[in-house]
Amino acid sequence: MSDSHTPPGSDGPAPADFIGRKTALRDQLITSRGRIGVPQLGELARALAHVVTDIPDVRRAATVALYVSIGSEPGTGPLLDELDAAGKRVLLPCLLPDNDLDWAVYDGSLVSAARGLLEPGGERLGVSAIAQADVVLVPGLAVDARGNRMGRGGGSYDRVLGRVPVGTLTCALLYPWEIGVTVPMEAHDRAVAAAASAEGMRRFD
Repeated sequence: MSDSHTPPGSDGPAPADFIGRKTALRDQLITSRGRIGVPQLGELARALAHVVTDIPDVRRAATVALYVSIGSEPGTGPLLDELDAAGKRVLLPCLLPDNDLDWAVYDGSLVSAARGLLEPGGERLGVSAIAQADVVLVPGLAVDARGNRMGRGGGSYDRVLGRVPVGTLTCALLYPWEIGVTVPMEAHDRAVAAAASAEGMRRFD
């Protein structure tokens, strides 16, 4: 990810008001997540797992790229368990010092990593291993009506999405109210083909 903030079609840094709008929206979305109670987090996570495992692309997939949710993110624990029980090969990310993501196969256990993350402890496969996945499930804070995705600002998944082969389903996992939000876009931001929440899946043209 570039260190500059550049709107689409611009060759220079974004104006302060653009950066301010994006920061304000990100803060608003994170605050909204923080208000979700623990029981509801569990219910939403289980419903999300049901929705995602019912997606035809996921049912057909041999290898699925996922991530381990933390805090108030849409929970991926039940989904990880269901994919593993279904015999899927699940790739999980391992954060590198430059914010890029390496990958390893989930073997049923996770280890503590930097920034409070949980990662697979097995062999690292390299950043290009994401191209092996038949479906790529990614985090985010919001997705607009065209699939433009807002992340937390680190740029990790913009890099990941840039390595996914054309035709591979890329799907952001969100809360229902985070789909269809107007998202300020920058030149380096990558869109997704779909978004899934506890209420269902939406594909974008």
